[in-house]
Amino acid sequence: MKRIVLALATAAMTALAAPVLAGPQYLDGTGYAVSGYDVVAYRGLAQVPVGQTQPEAIKGRADITAEWNGSTWAFASADNRDRFLANPSYYAPQYDGHCAYGVSKGGKVPGNPNLWRIVDDKLYLNITRNVVGFWEEDIPGNINKAQGNWPGIETKAASTNVIPDFTSAAPVKN
Repeated sequence: MKRIVLALATAAMTALAAPVLAGPQYLDGTGYAVSGYDVVAYRGLAQVPVGQTQPEAIKGRADITAEWNGSTWAFASADNRDRFLANPSYYAPQYDGHCAYGVSKGGKVPGNPNLWRIVDDKLYLNITRNVVGFWEEDIPGNINKAQGNWPGIETKAASTNVIPDFTSAAPVKN
């Protein structure tokens, strides 16, 4: 009997802790989440130490997409799309693709898909290389501040700003 009660309590807690769909996803002129880059592919890129430039993100394809959180997501392979659909909140960037440092400062500004870092198994984007420097000065502290700010700004409109020093064409069909 204790096992049944424990199992029911665990199931209830898991349901309460399940992620809720986030606010509006940041979309640039491509019309795709994360500017059409494959969010699953970040997990296969070699992450470099803090202070060094991360490898460029991998572009998705227009013929391999999925809908989630009110947005279209593009992927480099059908396998990556299927992995995303099995657990989208694991692969999607934090803060709906907005700049993590910007959120730590209380605002919603775009995230550049090539300025990324995975911390504690979560994907974070930032807006410019200068901002990456500020972000990396205290990543845990900035995440803590962003987590505190996010509930108050999550449901506000997504940023409509363009990403500085970044251009991206929409994904194409192969």
